[in-house]
Amino acid sequence: MERIGEPDHSPFIVGIGGTTRAHSTSENLVRTALHHAEEAGAEAKMFSGPDLMMPIYDVSDTNRDKKQQAFVDALRRCDGIIMCSPGYHGSISGHLKNALDYTQDLADDPKAYFGARAVGCIAVGAGHQGANSTLSHLREIVHALRGWPTPLGITVNSTEKRYFDSDGACLDEGLDQKLRYMARQVVVFAVMRFTARAVYPDWEVWPEYKEYFPKLRIEASN
Repeated sequence: MERIGEPDHSPFIVGIGGTTRAHSTSENLVRTALHHAEEAGAEAKMFSGPDLMMPIYDVSDTNRDKKQQAFVDALRRCDGIIMCSPGYHGSISGHLKNALDYTQDLADDPKAYFGARAVGCIAVGAGHQGANSTLSHLREIVHALRGWPTPLGITVNSTEKRYFDSDGACLDEGLDQKLRYMARQVVVFAVMRFTARAVYPDWEVWPEYKEYFPKLRIEASN
């Protein structure tokens, strides 16, 4: 895949996914997508199931250990996100939802929560119904966090076939192509952000100034 990042600033993409079990299908899906993002020129950081094992979020407790702080700092710095959840009783796992609650630490940032970033959403379940409803909930959460869900969302029915080998390599060409396409959407959107910032440095925070349609300050050339 051709590289689409800027020579002096590669997009930084964060992957979030997995269960309490290492090397789960949801973890492998995100790792595969991140690999394709790296092929396109991005820098990537994965937070898998064990990394997401955090205490129940408590809004009154602002102390953060190294694991919690690393997660929040990566989300604060990133240019895009790819995340996957297993379908638990028709929705995302409590494990993932609790980790996402820590994004409240980003509420007062100039670029709050997932603001101005594309988020690729993937859901996996033991059947189509659970995977589809989980994907819908993931996309709703991204909207609530001010992110931009990619046009492509991916669902995987884990009962249909074996999708990954013991090393985490994708065995299904069609699925691999979907993950590659989603990764490219996240990276391309990040590069578009770089371009927008060059033209209008404050475009990402324009809602704070109540400018619902930011004015692009482009000087006319003579």
